[in-house]
Formats: sequence, C-alpha cells, structure tokens
Amino acid sequence: MFDVIIAGCGPTGAMLAAELRLHDVRVLVLEKETAPKSFVRIVGLHMRSLELMAMRGLLDRVLRHGRQRPAGGFFAAIPKPAPKGLDSAHPYLVGIPQPVIERLLEERAVELGAQVRRGSAVTGLAQDDEGVTVELADGERLRSRYLVGCDGGRSTVRKLLGVGFPGEPSRTETLMGEMEVGVPQEEIAAKVAEIQETTRSFWLRPFGGGIYSVVVPAAGVGDRAEPPTLEDFEQALRAIAGTDFGVHSPRWLSRFGDATRLAERYRVGRVLLAGDAAHIHPPIGGQGLNLGVQDAFNLGWKLAAQIRGWAPEPLLDSYQAERRPVAEDVLDNTRAQMELLSTEPGPRAVRRLLTELMDFEEVNRHLIEKITAIGVRYDFGDGPDLLGRRLRDIDVAQGHLYSLLHRGRGLLLDRTERLTVGGWSDRVDHLADPTAALDAPCVLLRPDGHVAWIGDDQRDLDDHLSRWFGEPAG
Repeated sequence: MFDVIIAGCGPTGAMLAAELRLHDVRVLVLEKETAPKSFVRIVGLHMRSLELMAMRGLLDRVLRHGRQRPAGGFFAAIPKPAPKGLDSAHPYLVGIPQPVIERLLEERAVELGAQVRRGSAVTGLAQDDEGVTVELADGERLRSRYLVGCDGGRSTVRKLLGVGFPGEPSRTETLMGEMEVGVPQEEIAAKVAEIQETTRSFWLRPFGGGIYSVVVPAAGVGDRAEPPTLEDFEQALRAIAGTDFGVHSPRWLSRFGDATRLAERYRVGRVLLAGDAAHIHPPIGGQGLNLGVQDAFNLGWKLAAQIRGWAPEPLLDSYQAERRPVAEDVLDNTRAQMELLSTEPGPRAVRRLLTELMDFEEVNRHLIEKITAIGVRYDFGDGPDLLGRRLRDIDVAQGHLYSLLHRGRGLLLDRTERLTVGGWSDRVDHLADPTAALDAPCVLLRPDGHVAWIGDDQRDLDDHLSRWFGEPAG
C-alpha cells in the first residue's frame, strides 16, 4: 500500500512527488503515456517558480538548460520593461523546453525515491475511511492512503469524483508550433509587423538554425485532442497573411483555445486535484505551468504532514482555501488579457489606455507581480503586510535563506537569539542570526517559504507553531 498515488507525471505531478519524498512519504506516480513528450515547446518559468526551484536546490539544474530573458512584456504582450527593484533575487524569466523541465522534475522525484510507472492510465477509483482504491486500464487495482489528480485539463480523476468544472468553453483557437520557413527573415518581419497592428495573436519568431516559432489564429475551434497538421498552418497563414511563408519541416504542432474553467472543489475526502486538473485558462502570460508547480509546492508539505500524523486539523483543507483564490485571480487576469488582444474598437481603446497607465511604475509593478506570482498573499489573519507573503531569498549568516529550505521543513529565523522551536525541532529548523537582512525581529516560515508569524514573544510563537506544525513532540 502506498501513502500517495499521483495520477499524471507532468510538472505538477513530478514536483508533488518530489515534495512528498522529502518527508519519506511512499509515492507512486502513474502516467498514462508510455514515453515522455517529444515535442519541443518552450515554456517560461516565472520569478516565483524560480524561487521554488532555489528553495529545493534545483535552480542550477534549470538554469543550465534554459535561457534567461527580462521579466517584462508579459501582460497582454504589452511591450513594457519590468520596473526596477523587483522584490526577488531572480527578477527574470527562464525559457526552457517543456520536455526538459518535465524530465528534470521527474528525475528529481526518482532520485528522492518516488516510483514512476508509465503506460498506466487510471480508469476508476473508490475511497473509504482508510484509503483509495485505484483501478487501471488493464484491470489492476492499487491501494493508497490518498490520491492526487495531476492529470491535466481533461482529468479522469476529476471526472470520476464528479467535481464540477464550470467556466467558459473555447470561443477561439490558436495554432502554435515550430517549423522552418522558406522566405527571408526581412520579408517575414515586415509582414508580421503589418499584421500585428490589428491582430495580436500572430507571430513568426526566429529561434535560430532556420527554426521559427509560429502562432496564428485558426478559422474555428477544433478537437484539442487531435494535433493540427502542417496543412492547417498553411491555410491559416494564407488566410491572415496572404502567404504561408513556405513553412515546412515542423518540429511540433499544437493548438490551444481560450477555455477558462475552475474546479468547484480541490478535495473530496482522500482525493485531491492540482494543476490543470483543477484549473484551465488561455496560455497568455505564461502562467499555466507555473500555477500547477506552485499548487504542488503548497500541497506537498501539508499532505505529508497529514500522512506523518502531525498535521493540525484544518491544515490539509488550507490547500484549497489558499490555492483556489489564486487560480481565480489567474483566470480573471487571463480573461482580461484575452480581451485586450481583440481587434474590436472598444478593447483596442482599453489596450491603449492601459499601455499609458503602465508607464506609471506602480501599475507596471502590480501587473508584473500578479503574473509572476510574487505578489500572492495568503490570508493568515490580521498582521503586518509581510504576513502570508513569501519571503525573498535574503542574505543570512550562512549565505542565502533559500539554501536553508532544501529539506522542505519549516524555519524560524530569529534575529533576537532568544527564541526556540522546542518540541517542534523534528519539523522546524532554527537559525539565530542577528545579522539577517530582515526588517522584523523574527519570522516563522512554512516549508513553502510563506511567512506564518512575525514577532519576538515565545508564547505567541508556540501558538503559531501549533497552528501550522501540530502538537510538539514528547
């Protein structure tokens, strides 16, 4: 019997498996595909996701395979540079091939002891007071204490649970792929500039080596389960540009719509949802993969605490309470961004106005923090503005704060040198450092880097240790 079975070995499922293994949870990851994805779609890791990688010692691996670019121009593709002094040690985006980030995260999970089985599709589930029975397509039945559906927007787990997925279906569709072209770059650049005056969701961008990233609106809405053909791209390009640019030799082809949906619940008993299984939205702003990885980071330590037996009663339910509002905000900002891509006079006027407003640093900073998730603040009750927010990677006596979070434990950062974590030392580390670059006497960090308490009183600290990390040992 496993502690947790995870359906889906994409970035969300692999990250969750790694987080659980930090706490010695027995994890099995089931992936219906027999082999990793072969297409080389480039995805972007935003600031918050880069911080999470740094917290677990993964950032160097990621940076070796990615390309850094400035953190600007994300919101509705409005070309504004990022404001100066962003509150992160990693104020940039990393573009990385999707198969590579999935491989790195899966390797991390396996290194830590997770089991991954490919060609294993979940077809049924039943839960009781003790656990969950998972049925596979070949008839095999497996047993675990919990099941997490990380199996994408068409999630089988979500459907088997009967959880509603309300929202809006796709109204438009866009083709996206990488391929070679047969005309000079200067001719392409001139035509793209002309078309983008009225159509924002269109581009041909050179990758080097004769390869171009091609994004073009489709004529209608097709079956997302079926990849488009090169002929579909040729027809769409001719319809909007009057030429197909001689496209040929595709590396990968896909389609995406503007469907926007949010699961009504993230947890039903011993079964939970994360990533695209819980929310889908248009890819504008590049938030999808990041949102799923951040779900996993929030859920992992809480589910591990439940299994290890020290979780306070409401801890696991705080996963939905914290992450569903974040997803709601992402859905709303992608809806707004899609409207700003419209060629209708009203949305074009709003886009011009917003472009002017983004010259104000406060507006630009707010939108960047929203897209990159460094502005997320969970509701932990009344307190200073830092309460509920993540703490940046500040300098401490031992180097950098995030290097102290690699094991996925809580951390008391104590500038007074008077406090103790006492009976919670098996779950919470203690750093007494009066030199820490922190504008507060002491902070208690959860394993996900969010500030759970600020103060200097031992009794108050003990209350908050109990709130987040259960009863003290002994």
